[in-house]
Amino acid sequence: MLFKQLFENESSTYTYLISCQEKQEAILIDPVIETVNRDLKILDSLGLQLKYAIDTHIHADHITSAAALREITGCKIAGPGRDNLRCRDINFSHNDELIIGNTLKLKAIYTPGHTDTHFSYMLKKNGEELLFSGDALLIDSCGRTDFQSGSAKQLYRTIKDIFYKMSDNTKVYPAHDYNNKSYSTIFDQKRDNMLINEEIEVGDFISKMDNLNLDNPKKIDISVPKNNNCGS
Repeated sequence: MLFKQLFENESSTYTYLISCQEKQEAILIDPVIETVNRDLKILDSLGLQLKYAIDTHIHADHITSAAALREITGCKIAGPGRDNLRCRDINFSHNDELIIGNTLKLKAIYTPGHTDTHFSYMLKKNGEELLFSGDALLIDSCGRTDFQSGSAKQLYRTIKDIFYKMSDNTKVYPAHDYNNKSYSTIFDQKRDNMLINEEIEVGDFISKMDNLNLDNPKKIDISVPKNNNCGS
C-alpha cells in the first residue's frame, strides 16, 4: 500500500492518496479543486490509475475536485448515499466496503453530527487501523454543528459511541487541521480533545458547541451549491 497525506493551504484541507501497489490503482479522499493539477501530477509520477474520488460530506469551505477528476481520468465519484447526489457513481450505505486493487478495503461508516449525512472511512492494513474522520473528529477538536443540518447532540453520540469505542491505537486522519498536526490516535483524542474528551457529558458538550461563535466559512455560498453537483 502507498499512502500520502496532501495539504491545501487556503482551507487547511487534507486530501488522502491511497493506492494498491500491486495493481497501481488509487483513490483520493476529500480532493480539492485548487489542487487538482498537483494531485494529477502526483498520480502520473507514481504511475497510478485513479479509480475513485471520494468525499466524506458536502463541504462548506472548499469545492471538491471530484467532477474534474472524473472528467480527466475517468474515475468514479463516491460518497455518502444520504446526500442523494445524482452526480455520484457510488452512494455508500453504512458498513459498505470499497475494494481498492487486489487487497485494500475501505469501509464506509455513517458518522452524523457535523452534517446529518456525514460519512467517515476506515482502512485496515498490516495490523493498523486508519480512520479518515472527515470533519466529524478533528485533532484536539471536532467539526462545527451550526449549519448544514449539524447537531451537537448527534455529533456527541458519533464521537462517543463510534469513534471512542474503536481501538486506542486507531490513527485519526481528519479532513482539516489548523495547527500543523498531521494525525492523532483515538487514545490521544479521548484524553486530550479540548471539546470532547472521554469524560465530558453531553450537556456540557452542547453548551461548548453553542458558544463557539465562529464566522461562516468564506466560501459557503459557492461551495455548497457546487458540491451538491460534485464540484462542477
